Amino acid sequence: MSGAFNTNTYTNVFKELGKSDTEINARLNEVFNEIFFGEEKIYFYNGDTGYVVDTGNNDVRTEGMSYAMMAFLQMDRKADFDRIWKWSKTYMYLTEGENKGYFAWSVLKSGEKNSNGPAPDGEEYFALALFFASAKWGDGEGIFNYSLEAKNLLRDCVHKGSEGYKNGGNPMWNPENKLIKFVPGWEFSDPSYHLPHFYEIFALKAYEEDRGFWKEAAKASREFLKKVCHHITGLSPEYADYDGNPCERPDGVKDNHPGHDKFYSDSYRTAANIGLDCVWYNADEQLYQAADNIQKFFAELPEENQNKVYETDGTVIDTPALHPVGLLATNAQASLAAKGQYRLTFAERFWNTPPRKGERRYYDNFLYIFAFLALSGNYKIYI
Repeated sequence: MSGAFNTNTYTNVFKELGKSDTEINARLNEVFNEIFFGEEKIYFYNGDTGYVVDTGNNDVRTEGMSYAMMAFLQMDRKADFDRIWKWSKTYMYLTEGENKGYFAWSVLKSGEKNSNGPAPDGEEYFALALFFASAKWGDGEGIFNYSLEAKNLLRDCVHKGSEGYKNGGNPMWNPENKLIKFVPGWEFSDPSYHLPHFYEIFALKAYEEDRGFWKEAAKASREFLKKVCHHITGLSPEYADYDGNPCERPDGVKDNHPGHDKFYSDSYRTAANIGLDCVWYNADEQLYQAADNIQKFFAELPEENQNKVYETDGTVIDTPALHPVGLLATNAQASLAAKGQYRLTFAERFWNTPPRKGERRYYDNFLYIFAFLALSGNYKIYI
């Protein structure tokens, strides 16, 4: 593997577009401040705690809280990182029941839990952000002993439900195939949850007895992603069986949704994750072909079919995309792995597109800030 983990060299696609360091850094600070502190901000704090709001659903989610921690870490905002982490541990952390040790995925702004169920994409982002914080700022006391908090969280993620394990419940990763689940109690996956580049670091930083598991999980996730990304379009579904085939929820609930077996909102993150995996580890050339495939698919779509819902084979479903700015951001982040004719096309489109405004800005703008960090060479490893 010859990525940034070994070379400490990060791809800067914006410089390939002819942008200067001064331009890039100014724009990064501008969009970061707009998203988190601007007129239509998503981040709110009072004293030593703070949270981000899913503006489309008016709640606080582990997805957004853990994303915010990673964004604040990358931008060297320790006070804001600690505010988010303290709010998460105070109001989202589950101290009893079968999900003890996990975080409630949805909580009201008042701190009241909407659910006692977790979502594994939050836990994996919490864990890596905490490990990075430990390396960048050093461990503190109590909940700010970042590395200990991360190791304990990952131990629950792997061992829950195993014989003699004190916290009961279900693990977040299938113990046999090492694939992340959509939720602990259901045996299928969400392709956009797969972060092999995170698991490589967990394999170095988790409790020693768990490190082999995480090394295997990184390999298993890359193999899964090669199966789940369509071989022509590069599109992945929101949900998939462990064999990579698109699937729906096992209970049949649609939730006014066009179908979780389609390429829709969750799915956008898969291309971004593949791009960052390439920058950090450059571990699997076959997997990174999916980035070229998805860019080719969208670049060659007729304008009237842009920003819709799609079957993974590219069949257009005449339903509008809920997060068009997020879709552009993730397709641009795919340029980190792509080698084809469209990689700079998408990077330039993204550069020329501002963060989203309005009610649905939360999800789009997280994908936006991560894409900007990654494409500017500022989404870095701290170990």
